[in-house]
Amino acid sequence: MNILIWNIMHGGGRRAVKIIERIDRGHPDLLILMEFRGTPPSREIASRIEELGLPHQLSTRSESQPAKNALLLASRWPLKRIHWKRPPEPKERRLLAHVRAPTPISIAAVHVPNRISGIKYPFLDALCDLTCRWRGGGALLVGDFNTGRIGEDESVKCFNRREDDFMTSLTKTGWADAYRSVHGQKRAYTWRAPGGGGSFRLDHAFINRHAHGRLLGARIDWPPGDPRPPSDHAALWITLKD
Repeated sequence: MNILIWNIMHGGGRRAVKIIERIDRGHPDLLILMEFRGTPPSREIASRIEELGLPHQLSTRSESQPAKNALLLASRWPLKRIHWKRPPEPKERRLLAHVRAPTPISIAAVHVPNRISGIKYPFLDALCDLTCRWRGGGALLVGDFNTGRIGEDESVKCFNRREDDFMTSLTKTGWADAYRSVHGQKRAYTWRAPGGGGSFRLDHAFINRHAHGRLLGARIDWPPGDPRPPSDHAALWITLKD
């Protein structure tokens, strides 16, 4: 099972065609997009990936506020939305679902707000609550967390102790950082700040102990040699044993 996790930046905009092309080249079985919106470019992406073999889709987009950042989960297999007890807010930034694949998996997809929002830490607390109480079998917690480890996931100082503690707490409760499980402490980044302001690993996939034995690979994918890439984020690929 190949899983693509990607922040497509502002709903895709004029980059929608490039985004669709990169998704097509990768042939994911499961796709999670952050900054998906209810705008025409995002709707075009959803329509085209359905044609590419991902017909089962769930979205958190707002019908009344189509330009609001949301999530899209698309799959080769049927999806069932799961009730999230004590969920983080806003609702557009979290989605919990069960994937009815030959070997099922549950997905908690998130886009954690930044510090300026004032709700980042309550959001992280709600994710810790979910992982501590999870009893649903094999699962992944994935998305753009706007968070990383001090000194490990930043080229310049950015993350604070509160954010570092969040990363550590997931490991302590049995949710492993999939990329680190494969690559150890190798330096890698998924977002580059404009104007040379540094590079950071913001996009993560945490896999619980019930599914960890299925983990085959993890890689960060920046488009090679593209002066105008389809997003300011790299794509994160996770491969699980079917």
